[in-house]
Amino acid sequence: MKVAIIGLEQAGKTTLFGALTRQPVRLDSYGAENSVAVVEVPDKRVDILAEMFQPRKVTRATVQFIDGGGKEGGGAAGGKGSRFGGEFLQEIRQSDALVLVVRACINPAVPEPEGGLDPLRDYRNLEAELILADLDLVEKRLERMEKQERARPKSAQGGLEKETVLRIREHLEKELPLTSLTLSAGEDETVRHLEFASRKPIVVVGNIGEGDLGGGAAILKEMRGWAERSQTPVLDICAAVELEVAQLSPEEETSFLEAMGVKESGRDRLIRTVYELLGLISFLTAGEDEVRAWTIRRGDNAVTAAGKIHSDLARGFIRAEVTAYEDLVRAGGFKQAKEQNLVRLEGKPYTVKDGDVLNIRFSV
Repeated sequence: MKVAIIGLEQAGKTTLFGALTRQPVRLDSYGAENSVAVVEVPDKRVDILAEMFQPRKVTRATVQFIDGGGKEGGGAAGGKGSRFGGEFLQEIRQSDALVLVVRACINPAVPEPEGGLDPLRDYRNLEAELILADLDLVEKRLERMEKQERARPKSAQGGLEKETVLRIREHLEKELPLTSLTLSAGEDETVRHLEFASRKPIVVVGNIGEGDLGGGAAILKEMRGWAERSQTPVLDICAAVELEVAQLSPEEETSFLEAMGVKESGRDRLIRTVYELLGLISFLTAGEDEVRAWTIRRGDNAVTAAGKIHSDLARGFIRAEVTAYEDLVRAGGFKQAKEQNLVRLEGKPYTVKDGDVLNIRFSV
């Protein structure tokens, strides 16, 4: 899973990237090359199973975050007037979700934007950039299709893709993102290769000040109301505090957050929200060799889960031994869980649930 972080100048997106990745950041590097990092998904279930089984290896689910250079791209690669350089725009198109960072705090070291702080304005400006990038892509695709049609017999002209692209252009020209346009299964299939940026699921992060932690951040109220219309999640996160917390040990981090009256770090909230937005869940495998979290989509069946582990397990699938995480921990191990009839056998159609601990029976 890949998530791109975008934001206007001085919004705090690079600081947030440093907090997510627990890496030092250069706050003067706006417009530099893209930064990429793989981040482990926090999951206390993995930690507890690791304590139980004492495995030789522990592997958590991961998310790849990209902090793109903010320098305006322009030109053909970046789109007409796009602030995204061509390389980063391509990363956006290939991402599974976007994190839009908007500034919602006063920092004496950073000048306020023209017009003052306005999270809703900044959110809509970023959304407009994505819409413009998609309009540019639509125009290029229509030009290419027209050239192809001139080289074909009339009987071969038109088609569902062109009809869909024209419909998309009409929608974008109303300054509406493609997340608000419903496409049929056939229409979706015919334009999927275009990877429209404004069709990506979005999480908006309001970069608040330390004084607003735990206080609801009134400055985000108007933006929350706007985002609710499209069911876009909005998180209030103090990127500067998160960057400081990210440098602490787990024990120090917990104490620090408790002292500030924060139940869960913004880092963890953001990763969890992205997971939920994309409809992802984790199933688990556990043993002396390894305890591991595996990412699948909500609704995937046992065979799909088995294939995540290894293609041979899906090809030779017989049954899945399934134990709910809570039952396994309560029982104290697989042996005890079996004795208490907490392990059940499931076939190929079984829908895997978040936190299921699986052992795949297979033969190849």
